[in-house]
Amino acid sequence: MSSPNVLVISCSLHPESRSRRMAAETSAMLTAAGAASEFVDLRDVETPLCAGVEAKSETLDALREKIRGASAVILAAPIYNYDVNAAAKNLVEMTGAAWRGKVVGFLCAAGGHSSYMSLMGFANSLMLDFRCWIVPRFVYAAGKEGDVETPLPDALRERLEQLAETTLHAAQSLHKK
Repeated sequence: MSSPNVLVISCSLHPESRSRRMAAETSAMLTAAGAASEFVDLRDVETPLCAGVEAKSETLDALREKIRGASAVILAAPIYNYDVNAAAKNLVEMTGAAWRGKVVGFLCAAGGHSSYMSLMGFANSLMLDFRCWIVPRFVYAAGKEGDVETPLPDALRERLEQLAETTLHAAQSLHKK
């Protein structure tokens, strides 16, 4: 069986994003574990706001195909106002059916501990709309944990490794030939 192809997408648009840093670290961990992993930064993707019609752009079309071709997707997003950021939601709206049947894991960065369960509505949407398989382990970094100006804490690095391993295991199990 070939190694899973895992797409890691950073949905933060902030220049000093903690969730982007965790996404890049996780992509590197996946590569080190032998997976085909690609890191995508949404800041580099022309993503118009969803207006009820499928928008076309070279970068968005290419990302749609990357999502469609991936065995699994790890989505990294900041939590704003008790939900994933608007860029993450817009990404799913604009790439829609490409998510069908994907294994999906989550990395989140938030200001406080109270938003821990806030991504569940987003995860439920992926499950119900596109029949995604949601990895039951996600990484939630609160406060300054994972701050871009300090070394990554060992406890956070361990949680990222666990997410990478669990995502790989799920993708391998679901995509056995």
